[in-house]
Amino acid sequence: MNRLITDEERVQLLAHGQARAAGRAIDPLPVVRLFTPDAHATWLLAALDPEDGDTAWGVVDLGISMPELGIVKLSDLASIVGPNKQPVMRDRYFEAVRPLSEYLRLAQENGSIVD
Repeated sequence: MNRLITDEERVQLLAHGQARAAGRAIDPLPVVRLFTPDAHATWLLAALDPEDGDTAWGVVDLGISMPELGIVKLSDLASIVGPNKQPVMRDRYFEAVRPLSEYLRLAQENGSIVD
């Protein structure tokens, strides 16, 4: 199991991923916030592809003032280390307070994910 997400988060992400795969237009709360502690990248993930269980969908903020909705592979994130050799980490205290579209809108207005 991937160390970036818990089993409970995986279940939620896959449920949202199944809804997306079925063609439903969804705007869920993000399930998990991943970040680089020694760089400025953040990922607010809301869904996981049920086909591969690795491709996640959400707001991607690479720290270059251009946050966008996109996809990323958890396996790729697990291999990333920042300039001080720190890996991508899960924000254990993250609790979503708005739908993904609102996080995206605010991030695009501010140039980065704000919370």
